[in-house]
Amino acid sequence: MKITIAQLNPVVGDVEGNLERANNLLSQYGAGSDLIVFPELFLTGYPPLDLLERKWFLKRAADAVDKLIRYSTRYPQTGILIGVPTFCEKENEKRIYNSAIFIYQGKVLLNQHKSLLAPYELFDESYYFKPASKVSTVKFKGEVLGVTIGEDLWGDLLWSEGKTDPLRELAGKVDLMLNIAAFPFYQEGEDTSYQLAKKSACNLGVPLLQVKQVGANDQWIFSGQSLFFNGQGELLLRADSFKEEITTIDTKVQVTKIGYHPLPKMEAIHDALVLGIKDYLKKTGFTKVVLGLSGGIDSAVVSVLAVEALGRENVLGIAMPSLFSSEGSIEDSRALANNLGINFKVIPILPIYEAYLQTLTPYLELDQNSRDTTIENIQARIRGNIWMAFSNKYGYLVLVPSNKSELAVGYCTLYGDMSGGLSVISDLPKTIVYELAEYINREKVVIPEMIIKKAPSAELYPDQVDQDTLPPYPLLDQVLEYYTEQGCSFEEIVALGFDPETVKWIIKSVNRNEYKRRQAVPGLMVMRNPLGLKRRLPVAAKF
Repeated sequence: MKITIAQLNPVVGDVEGNLERANNLLSQYGAGSDLIVFPELFLTGYPPLDLLERKWFLKRAADAVDKLIRYSTRYPQTGILIGVPTFCEKENEKRIYNSAIFIYQGKVLLNQHKSLLAPYELFDESYYFKPASKVSTVKFKGEVLGVTIGEDLWGDLLWSEGKTDPLRELAGKVDLMLNIAAFPFYQEGEDTSYQLAKKSACNLGVPLLQVKQVGANDQWIFSGQSLFFNGQGELLLRADSFKEEITTIDTKVQVTKIGYHPLPKMEAIHDALVLGIKDYLKKTGFTKVVLGLSGGIDSAVVSVLAVEALGRENVLGIAMPSLFSSEGSIEDSRALANNLGINFKVIPILPIYEAYLQTLTPYLELDQNSRDTTIENIQARIRGNIWMAFSNKYGYLVLVPSNKSELAVGYCTLYGDMSGGLSVISDLPKTIVYELAEYINREKVVIPEMIIKKAPSAELYPDQVDQDTLPPYPLLDQVLEYYTEQGCSFEEIVALGFDPETVKWIIKSVNRNEYKRRQAVPGLMVMRNPLGLKRRLPVAAKF
C-alpha cells in the first residue's frame, strides 16, 4: 500500500486554511497514493484550547470534514486519514472527541476517537474531550488497519493500574497500525517518543506508521519526526525534525532498516527555538522584532536565534547605556550586531534616568551612590518603555531575553526587562544558555568571546555582578532542578549535600516571586516534559 505522510504545520483555528492545504495535497498525491495521512487535530491545529467550547467553531470543523468528504470523490482510489474534533449530544450531554476520520470515496469508513487523553500542562485534554472506550479497525484495500491517536500508543506508560490498554486488544487483528499525533517537543522527548513507538510495533508485530504535527503554536513546539517501523520494530523511515515533510512509502516494498540517532541536545534545543520564534511571528502577524542588547549572554543568544528565524533585516538591537554601563558592554553589543549584520542603535538613558531622580527624590529620598532596588528598577523600566515605543511606532514584536534561572528567583523586573511579546529562553537555565552559546559558536565566532567569558551583570549599580545577589549559576540551577522540577523538599535537597542557608534562600526566592511569573509573557517550552510535574504556587500564602 502506498501511503503519503503529510507531516505539516497547521495554524490553530484556521480551519479553512488547513482544509485548503489538505485539498491541495490530495490534488497532488491523490493519483499516486492509496492513502494520505495527516496529523492529530490537523483541521483545527493543535491545541485549539477553548475554541473547542465554541459551538460555531465545532460546526466550522464539521463543515470542513463534509467538504473534504465531497472532495474525496474526485480521487476514488485514495483514502484520507485526518485529525479533527467531533461533537455530538448524547442523553442531553455534550460530548467532544479528539477524532481520526477515515474518508474514502465520499464516505466515512471510520471515526476513531482518542482513548488516552494526555494531561499536558497547558492543554489538559480530559478537560475538553471524552475518551473512547476502545480502538477500532477499518478494512481498506484488502487490509485491516488499526487507527490510534497520539498517546494511545503509550498505554503502558499512561494507563493507571486496573485499566486496560486498548491497543493490546488489536494484537493479531490488524495488518498495519496507523497513529496520528501532535507531541509537544521537550529535551529528550524525541527519543522517548521513538522508543515508545518502537515498543508498540514490536508488541503488535505489524508495521506501524506514526504521522506527527510539526510547527509551533504559542508556547508549544512540535518537532515532527514521523516514523515508520516494520513488525519487528526496525525503523524504515524517519522524517525530518522541525521541518515540514511530505513523502510516500510503499508498505509492501522491502527497504533497508535505518539507524536511529536523536539530534544532539543543543542542536535540538537550538532548532526548536528558531522554529518557535519563526512560527510565533508568522501566526500572530508580526514580521520584525526588537530587543535590548546589554552586552550579556542572554540577549546575545536571543538575537542570534532571531536572525536565524527571521533574517537579519528583520531584527533590531538597541543598546541603552546608563550611568553604570561599562564601555565594554556597549562595544561587545556593537561587535555582536556587526557579526549578525543587524540594525543597531545606541540610545543612552541617562537623561531620562536623571529626570526620574529629579522628579522622585523629594518624595523617595533616592541616592544613586547607594544600592537601591528602586533606582535599579527605574533603569530597567526606562529600557522596557523604549522597546515598547519602537513596538508601537513600527510594529516590532519585543523579544524578552530572561532565562529560567532568573525568572525562578525573581531576578528580573516587572515592566522592565520582563516587558515584551515573546520570551525566547525562559525555559532555559542559565547554564544551558551558556551551552547554547558555545553551540552557536561551534564553527565560527558569532557571539564575541568576551560576552561568553565576562561575569554576568545587570549593570544597575557600580561594579555589579549577578553573584553579588545570586549563588553561582551552576549551584543555583542544580537546586532549582531539585525543587521546581523534581518537587524535592528543603530537607531532601540539603540531604544531597547542599548548604542549608543557600537552599533556604533559593526556595524562599522561588516561592515569593510567583507573582512575577504570573505576569510573564509567553515563553517557548523546550526543556520540561509536559507530562511531568506541574508547578504553580499560590501567591497569597505562607508555607
